[in-house]
Amino acid sequence: MSGEMTQIVGEFIGTMILILLGDGVCAAVNLNKSKAQNSGWIVIAMGWAMAVTIAVFMVGFMGPAQLNPAVTVAMALTGLLPWHLVLPFVIAQVAGAIVGAVLVWLLYLPHWKETKDQGAILGTFATGPAIRHYPSNVIAETIGTFVLILGLLTFTQTEFLGGANVFAVGALILAAGLSLGGPTGYAINPARDLGPRIAHAILPIENKGSSDWAYSWVPIVGPILGAVVAVLLFQVMI
Repeated sequence: MSGEMTQIVGEFIGTMILILLGDGVCAAVNLNKSKAQNSGWIVIAMGWAMAVTIAVFMVGFMGPAQLNPAVTVAMALTGLLPWHLVLPFVIAQVAGAIVGAVLVWLLYLPHWKETKDQGAILGTFATGPAIRHYPSNVIAETIGTFVLILGLLTFTQTEFLGGANVFAVGALILAAGLSLGGPTGYAINPARDLGPRIAHAILPIENKGSSDWAYSWVPIVGPILGAVVAVLLFQVMI
């Protein structure tokens, strides 16, 4: 494969692993008769932090391992990624997220029948607000993604020992989840929400309800806004 195609495939595989592990921990906590059922938000936040860390380590040799359209847009805005790669990266990320969500469905196949709570099932795949108030929900996603992107950009200005930067990213995700995730479940990644939401809509999941497309724009618009604001501040900082 060419160098650019290798990077695109890396975005697909990395996002697939991210969602398999990230939505996997949501399934573990949400679904009936799971051994981790009701283990709580700390487990989910830790699971997502480790999902990002492991996914980046697994495909980092293939390319930048951005795994997030908001990150991809931010890196293009700062000149760290060619603009012609933005659309292929985003398509690969969303496709990988869909496949990752399908794998979660297969992994927990007997548990969907045992789970009657439609909200818990959707929450295994996609995010949703604790209180539905669209302006506030967009603000929450904007702030969460702002912190994520500003952290990633400032990390480029710091020298890390080999591989330590990936652990710093994992710590950043954990901090965002614990401190900023309460209002909306901190998508902070359009592919992380859109891909699994599409999977939820098309899969024959027992007991599933609506895919809540009325909310689906929030985890897209908020993260992109957060990325743009973070880039603007970063450019002032340097």
